This record gives sequence, structure tokens and C-alpha cells, in this order.
Amino acid sequence: MAKTRTRGPGRTYSRVVPGVSGRVLVVDDNKVIRQLIKVNLELEGFEVVTANDGAECLDVVHQVCPDAITLDVVMPRLDGFGAAAQLRADPRTRDVPVAIVSACTQHEVEAGIAAGVDAFLAKPFEPTELVRVVRRLIEHKDRRDGRKGAPAGRGRGGPLQ
Repeated sequence: MAKTRTRGPGRTYSRVVPGVSGRVLVVDDNKVIRQLIKVNLELEGFEVVTANDGAECLDVVHQVCPDAITLDVVMPRLDGFGAAAQLRADPRTRDVPVAIVSACTQHEVEAGIAAGVDAFLAKPFEPTELVRVVRRLIEHKDRRDGRKGAPAGRGRGGPLQ
């Protein structure tokens, strides 16, 4: 497993998986939840990069060029809504699909929609539902980008070293 040190206080991890289905940036301040999401996505063939909070997400997103991003809501430094809004405001990331993985209260859903979030997954979640949501986001993005059949996550930055 390759490790990449970021400017933030934590580490960002990436693992290259043969036959990868896409690259996902998983953002959550809870290490256990982050690892749970990472493992479940990797088991389904996704390449996963992690960040500890919204600020670190914004630091690494241009380096990893993800096909989708999962964001927790409540995080230190920059919460999920702030990160989503900044991703949408940046022309380089405005089309990257974003899913909120949180309690998904009515307030969170409304704030997420206002910030430009594409999907919501309530905690606790079933791993199969997580995979389904991420796969759907990436497939929709690929169709929109006209990349049918092309392996997601390739040709836009390559794997982390």
C-alpha cells in the first residue's frame, strides 16, 4: 500500500487495484468509518484515497482526480457542506459526483442539496448500499462525460505513487 503525505496533519492513503472500477475520495474524520468505507469499496474493485476532513479533501482532490467523493457532514476545520460547496465552486471539481454519508437528517439533506450534493447515504449503512450509490454516481458521470466503457479514474492523474 502506497502512502502519500499531504500538507494536512493526517495521511492520505491510496491503493492501486487491478481492474479498478473508479477512484473514490473518502472523507471522514472518524478513522473507523473511513476504513470501513475504504475496505468495502476496495473489495468491489474501487481505488480509494482517504482524507480526514473537508480541508484535507480540498488539499488533495486535484492530486488524486477522483471519480466520486464521499463526505461526512460533521468534521473539524471544514465540514462536508463547506467542502461540497467549495468543490462545486471550483471549475476543476464542479462535475465530480459527491455523496454525503451521514445521519441524513432533513436539515442535512436540505443543506446538502443547497451545496450541490448528488446523493445521500444514511449512517449506519449497508455496505452493499454504499457500493451501489458510489457505482451509480460514477456510471452517471461516465455517461455524462462520454466515457462509456473506459475505465474510470485513469488518464487524469494516474495512481498515486
